[in-house]
Amino acid sequence: MKKRDIKKKDNIVFFPDLDQRLLGKGLDAVQEKKYYEAISYFKEAMEFSPENSDIQIGLILSYYELGSLNQAKEIAKNMLDQGLGDYIHVLDLYLMILVQLHEYDEIIATIEVLLEDRQIPANKIEHFSKMLDFSRRMGLSTTDKEDKKQEDLNYPIGEKLELTSIQDTNKQMMLISKLANQNIRPYIEEIKEYLATEEGSPFLKTLLLNILKEQEYHKEVAVYKFNRYINVVPSMLEDIQAQSQFSEIEVALKETLEHEDPVLMENIKVLLERQFFLLYPFKLEIFTNRTWAAAYHFVMKEYYGQEEEIASYCDIYSVNEHEMEEAISFIKSLEEISYPNI
Repeated sequence: MKKRDIKKKDNIVFFPDLDQRLLGKGLDAVQEKKYYEAISYFKEAMEFSPENSDIQIGLILSYYELGSLNQAKEIAKNMLDQGLGDYIHVLDLYLMILVQLHEYDEIIATIEVLLEDRQIPANKIEHFSKMLDFSRRMGLSTTDKEDKKQEDLNYPIGEKLELTSIQDTNKQMMLISKLANQNIRPYIEEIKEYLATEEGSPFLKTLLLNILKEQEYHKEVAVYKFNRYINVVPSMLEDIQAQSQFSEIEVALKETLEHEDPVLMENIKVLLERQFFLLYPFKLEIFTNRTWAAAYHFVMKEYYGQEEEIASYCDIYSVNEHEMEEAISFIKSLEEISYPNI
C-alpha cells in the first residue's frame, strides 16, 4: 500500500489533507455567519497551502462580511497580481470591494487597462464595459471633486442662501454643507421655498432635509420631487441610511442573490442606496417590495448586458409581470432624471 503524504511543520506531524479539512470547517463557519471563526480556519489552512485560491476567497468573503474591506481588498489584489484562482471571478470580487469602498477611480483604471490590453474574454467585454460606465456615472473623478471642493471652501454664506440663483451645483453643495455646522433657522423660509419648488435638485433637497432632521426642526415643510408633493416634519423622518422600505427590498434580494451572486447583490444595493437617497422622503409606491426587488434585479442584469426574460424574474420573486414592467420603467426614468443632478 502506498504511504499517504504526511505534512510536517516545526517537527509536528500533521494528518494528510489537513488544509482541505480546515477549508471545509472555514466554509461551514461562513455558512453559519461565524466569520471570525472562519478567518481563523482559513488562516491556519493558508499555512499549509498558501496559494490555494479557495482558501483565499474564503478569507476575502469573511473579511468582507465583517466590514474589513481593506483586508479583503488586499487579498483580492494579491490574487490578481499572482494569477491565483479564476481571474474573472477574483476580479469581480475585487471590483465588488472597490464599490463598497467607493473607490470608483480605481475601478475605472483597472477595467480600462484590462480592456486596452485585451485581457478580458470576449464574452465578458460587455459586462465589464457596463461596469466601467456604471463606475464613471457613480463616482466620476474623485480627485476632480476634491479639487473643486477645496476651490469652493471659502464660498460665503450671506444673509440669504440664494440657492435658486446659483447655477453651479458644486457651489450649491458647498453652501449646504456649511449649513450643517450652523443654525439653519435664519434661512428656514428660503429652504422651505426651495424644497417646495418644482425646480431644484432632488439630491440637494435630500441634503437640506437631512440637515433639518439633524437640527430637530419640528415644523411641517412641503417637499416636491418627481411630480409628487408631500408634507413632512423633518425631525420625525426616518434616517436616510435606515429606511424601512429599503431594508425590505434588500431582504427580498438577499433571499435570491446573497449566496448565488454576492457581487451582483452589492451592485444592486449601491443602485438602491443612490435612488433611495434621491427619492427621500418619498417611497417607491404602488407595487409590492418584492416587485421592486425583481425590477432592480432585472435592471442591473440588463445594465451588465446579461438580459433575460422578465417572466423568469416574475417566477423567482412570485410577482406580476405587468407590474414589474412598470417598476422597471420607473427605475430607468429615475436614473435618467437623477444623474445630471449630482
